[in-house]
Amino acid sequence: MNIHNKQSLKEFRRELRQKTTEAEDVLWEHLRNGKLNNLKFKRQHSIGNYIVDFYCASKKLIIELDGEVHNQPEQKEKDVLRDIHLKELNFYALRITNDKVLFDIKFVKGEIMKHTK
Repeated sequence: MNIHNKQSLKEFRRELRQKTTEAEDVLWEHLRNGKLNNLKFKRQHSIGNYIVDFYCASKKLIIELDGEVHNQPEQKEKDVLRDIHLKELNFYALRITNDKVLFDIKFVKGEIMKHTK
């Protein structure tokens, strides 16, 4: 059973790619076209019923950028359940705040590299 890029989520993935946040744009510039250690990343990729911000298939690594909404208790609970489900499917979700991307991209790239070894 293929869990990647469900057809039913195709239009929503496209919309998300067209309405990116500033942090997503910044990180994408550092990930696209194998710029980070020749790793191939996709953005707004779906796995099961979840659409993840960035995905590296060769490392089964998911990168989620979290803004202020992720500090809300209800959203935190949803994020935990989502991460548990993805972990059960043998994916690792690395959560990074938007502020870290915007103000310390060198740190962010280092964290991503730690999880791709």
